[in-house]
Amino acid sequence: MTSSDELHKRRASAVARGVSSVISSYVDTAAGAGIRDVDGNTWLDFASGIAVTSVGNAAPRVVAAVQQQAERFTHTCFMVAPYESYVAVCEQLIELTPGAFEKRAALFNSGAEAVENAVKIARHATGRPAVVVFDHAYHGRTNLTMALTAKVMPYKHRMGPFAPEVYRAPMSYPLRDGGRSGPEAARTAIDVIEKQVGGPNVAAVLIEPIQGEGGFVEPAPGFLPALAAWARDNGAVFIADEIQTGFCRTGDWFASEHENLEPDLVTTAKGMGGGLPIAGVVGRAEIMDAVHAGGLGGTYGGNPIACAAALAAVETMRELDLTTAARRIGDAMLPRLREIADKADGIGDVRGRGAMIAVELVRPGGIDPDPPAAAAAAKACHEAGLLVLTCGTYGNVLRFLPPLVISDPDLARGLDIVERALLLP
Repeated sequence: MTSSDELHKRRASAVARGVSSVISSYVDTAAGAGIRDVDGNTWLDFASGIAVTSVGNAAPRVVAAVQQQAERFTHTCFMVAPYESYVAVCEQLIELTPGAFEKRAALFNSGAEAVENAVKIARHATGRPAVVVFDHAYHGRTNLTMALTAKVMPYKHRMGPFAPEVYRAPMSYPLRDGGRSGPEAARTAIDVIEKQVGGPNVAAVLIEPIQGEGGFVEPAPGFLPALAAWARDNGAVFIADEIQTGFCRTGDWFASEHENLEPDLVTTAKGMGGGLPIAGVVGRAEIMDAVHAGGLGGTYGGNPIACAAALAAVETMRELDLTTAARRIGDAMLPRLREIADKADGIGDVRGRGAMIAVELVRPGGIDPDPPAAAAAAKACHEAGLLVLTCGTYGNVLRFLPPLVISDPDLARGLDIVERALLLP
C-alpha cells in the first residue's frame, strides 16, 4: 500500500464525503509549477490551486514574508487592534484596480465572502433589494452566493432554500449564441432585466468578466460595456467579480481592463494572496463608505499573515512582470491548442485570455456538450503527470491555469501531454 493509499484510507474515516479531490495522490511538497506527492511522484501543475498560486507555489518572497510576520504577531483582529499591513493591502487594491476615482477597500477571507459583502454594500448604498447575475455564473458556496451561482450540481443540490431577490439574465456565450454580437447579447439580457426586475429595483449587476467555473466563457466584445452603461444609467452598482481573473491571470492586472471597464466595485481573492486565504472588495468611495461603522468586518478578515503574503505576492507580480508572462503563456497555448483542435474530433472551441485558457469538448458534428470526453482527457493528463481541471455548466470544458512563473520548457511539456490526451482514440 502506498503512502497516498494509507492517507486515503484515513481520509475516508475522517473527512466528510462532500469534500472531494481531483486526484487521489497526496501532496508532500510543491514549488513553482511542480508538485511532488508523498510517494515521490511528480506533477506538472496546470491548476495553480484553482488560480491561487499564480506567483508559483512556495514563492520565495511570500514564504519569507509569512515567516517574518509570524514571528512578529499572528493575529489581533483588525477591528480590535489594527496594523499597517491591512492598510497597505487596501492601498494596493486601490492603486491596481481600474478606475481613476476615489476608492476605499475592505478585506475578507474568501472569494465568496467578498462577493457576499459586495452585495451587502451595494444594497446598503442604493437602498434597493435586487441583484442581477447571469447564466453559467459561479460566485461561491455560501447561502447567498449559492443563490448567485447558476449551476445546481454539485453546488446547490438540496441545499436550499436560497437567499431571495436574485435574478438571472442570459450571458453572452459566443459558441452557443448563434453569432450574436456583444451589444446584441446585452440587449437581450437588459430586456430580461427590465421586464422581470425593473431598473429602479436593481441594487447591483454582478458578473465575472470571464466566467470561471461556468466554462471560462469570455463574452463577446461590447457585452460588458453595455451592461455597465445600463447599470450606470439606472443607478445600479456594477460589480466585477475578478476573483479568478484578477492579479495578472488574463494578461492585465484585472480582466475588466481589456474593455476599459471601470466597475463600481471589484471583488478579489485567489491569486491575491500567493497561496494564503485573503479577499477584498474595492471600489467607489461613496459606495464603500455608505455602510455605517461596524457594518463590515469579520474576525479573520485581513489576517496579518495573509496580508504579508498578499503584499509579497503583488511585489513578485511587479518584479517579474507577470502580466507580460500571462500574455506570453496565452500566446504559446492558444495557437498550439488550435492546432490540436484541427486534428481532433470533438473540440468545439478553444478560448481564453492570458493564462486562463479552455478547450470545450463537444460531440462531433455539432455543439452538444461531451462531458465524458472532457473527463477522459483530464484523466489521461493526470495519468501522464499533468494536473488539469474540468469546468463548465455542462462539465465538458478542460481549463488550464498554469502558474504565471511556469518555464517555457514546462509549458511545452504540459501541452505535449494535453495533445496526447485530446488525440486519444
